[in-house]
Amino acid sequence: MKWYLICAAIGLPLSSAMATDGQELTSLRGTWVMDSAYEMHADGTRTTNYGEHPKGLLMVDAAGRYDMQIFKPDRQVFASGVKTRGTPDEYRVAVVGSSTHFGTVTIDKAKHKLVFTVEAASFPNWEGKTQERDYTFKDGLLTYAVPASASGNGTIAYSVWRRAVD
Repeated sequence: MKWYLICAAIGLPLSSAMATDGQELTSLRGTWVMDSAYEMHADGTRTTNYGEHPKGLLMVDAAGRYDMQIFKPDRQVFASGVKTRGTPDEYRVAVVGSSTHFGTVTIDKAKHKLVFTVEAASFPNWEGKTQERDYTFKDGLLTYAVPASASGNGTIAYSVWRRAVD
């Protein structure tokens, strides 16, 4: 059974479990590639909005500026071949199958959280907002949880990244 299901079953906050697991993360600087992305629903079910093998890139510079892109592979192309002439379903698939944002990110070691200050995002509701995300860093994988408030339905999304090999 996964640790997050155990936490949910005994009523332990996910942040407590995540804060005690893993290695120390001292810097986000560099390029990260997406390993996986999934959602845990309030009822304990798991889904993958970006597919089993999403494409993603996270780049963080020395000043903490970041740029993040996540895409579901094999998204439906627009039949017209023109970006401004998509059907409602083509637009929906394009938007739901991608997530991009940029801004600044820091590590709050005292709270064991990543702090994203979003300057611009494909989901405009995040623009100008700060999000604190619980994280783990274990076996070279950085995993963080997007707060349930982002989904509006209790779903917590997890993004899993590994440093790109130079």
